[in-house]
Amino acid sequence: MDVKRVILFAALALISYVLVLQWNEDYGTKPPAPQTQTSVSAYSDPNGSELPSAETAVSGEVSADVPATASETQQGKAQLISVHTDLLNVVIDTKGGDIIQVALPQYKVTAGSEQPFVLLEQNSNRTYVAQSGLVGANGPDAAKSGRPTYSVAATEFDLGDKDSINVDLNFTDASGVKVTKRYSFTRDSYQIGMEYIVDNPSAQAWSANLFGQIKRDGSGDPSATNNMGMKSYLGAIFSTEENNYQKVDFGDIDDGDFKQRSPDGWVAMVQHYFVSAWIPAPGAEYTYSTRKLNGNYIAGFISPTLTVQPGQQQSVSATFYAGPKDQEQLAAAQEDLKLTVDYGWLWWIASPLHMLLTWIHSLVGNWGLAIICITVLVKAALFQLNAKAFKSMAKMRKFGPEMQRMKELYGDDRQKMSQEMMKLYQKEKINPLGGCLPIVAQMPIFIALYWVLMESVELRQASFLYLTDLSLKDPFFILPILMGVSMFIQQSLNPAPPDPMQAKIMKMLPIVFTFFFLWFPAGLTLYWVVNNVLSIAQQYIINKQIEGGTADAKAG
Repeated sequence: MDVKRVILFAALALISYVLVLQWNEDYGTKPPAPQTQTSVSAYSDPNGSELPSAETAVSGEVSADVPATASETQQGKAQLISVHTDLLNVVIDTKGGDIIQVALPQYKVTAGSEQPFVLLEQNSNRTYVAQSGLVGANGPDAAKSGRPTYSVAATEFDLGDKDSINVDLNFTDASGVKVTKRYSFTRDSYQIGMEYIVDNPSAQAWSANLFGQIKRDGSGDPSATNNMGMKSYLGAIFSTEENNYQKVDFGDIDDGDFKQRSPDGWVAMVQHYFVSAWIPAPGAEYTYSTRKLNGNYIAGFISPTLTVQPGQQQSVSATFYAGPKDQEQLAAAQEDLKLTVDYGWLWWIASPLHMLLTWIHSLVGNWGLAIICITVLVKAALFQLNAKAFKSMAKMRKFGPEMQRMKELYGDDRQKMSQEMMKLYQKEKINPLGGCLPIVAQMPIFIALYWVLMESVELRQASFLYLTDLSLKDPFFILPILMGVSMFIQQSLNPAPPDPMQAKIMKMLPIVFTFFFLWFPAGLTLYWVVNNVLSIAQQYIINKQIEGGTADAKAG
């Protein structure tokens, strides 16, 4: 190739690179807009609440109960209560005592930002809240009386140096029954305990049903990475005795309501990297359901009837989880809740990869280095398989002139040429399909690692060298270009396909794969680049051994 052609190709490559960078700047994925909206009361609109009826727990039927205009006693004046812990910033509305905002100070909106990621919120942009209450014969949240407005000792609560704090919301109904809705917050935990304590000093028995539900509009996932390829699940998930992990997405809810009874279980709303879930207290049979009302998707549970006799005090409780898909935190809340970290059908490969990746990170302290280390370990595990394949390809490269001579000698006599080729393959122990084995063996690992990188919240906004987030595409496309170059070098070490058309297609593959990898997560592209470099080194050494006649002797 002359100098002018080299200069021309280099100039075209540089111009193409600049054009791709500019295109990405103009039309590529934009970072999430700053979340500046402040949550407001979910009940400023009288039709802002959709509650289950007590009959749900008995018949399994869900009615679209909307509280009527409340009495003066219950209407009161709503307040917003702020609670701050080391892991959670929570806003509670005293109208109904619902959680209408959860921010996660340990997780930022974007890399380098000081603004915490907001998981739950109630404002003009988005509705995503956790509701709970008591419905039924005497429940203060029953439709006939409207949702209660609780009184509270303070409007600001801070965990500070304490290990736990309680936030008590108090309400007394017309019969004198005292209801305390207690939220419990604990250090180093994304779990929020919720307990109703009912004190009945009246002369009549008091009964109600506990419900917990997650209400969300149909807006997109604010934590989605928008990488090319598979997308993380967005929607509801139920865990019951019959099925410990059942997806019910928004389309399913549009098609019809989900209803199921089960001892114990839980209900969650899942998005990329984060999850919210109601986990009712074990030891009772609950009715789980979904419905769509007023444009919002609702997934929740309702308990059996709680009856408090005159002069008695009883309680009913549930746990609300709002936080990242951290497997340790999820398992601490409920063992099956960690299934919301969904690795797909290759979970049996992805789960050990995640554990290995986490262990390596504990040693090296950087997720990029951990990916490089796990690539080396995977390569070592497949070393012998790769060696056999590379030896086969090296022999085909060595005997390429002999194969070409056979092709010219036998011309159009394909049967004779095939027979002679098979004799050569058997004599020299060449497997013409051996080159496919490394790719076939690595594809399940590649796909499983893709899901590990997609689902592991630990890698969100993890930095490496110039990269600020290994879960997103390389903003400068350096890794995809290195991947394409390494793939081209690797191809040059392989024997050229005998068919001219096939040879042209193979030459185009590095360009095609580079294009696809432009939008893949940087962590995954890093894995592939390191894998290619290791493959080039191994194949180069084996080629030299075969050409020098030493590989077979060593193998023997």
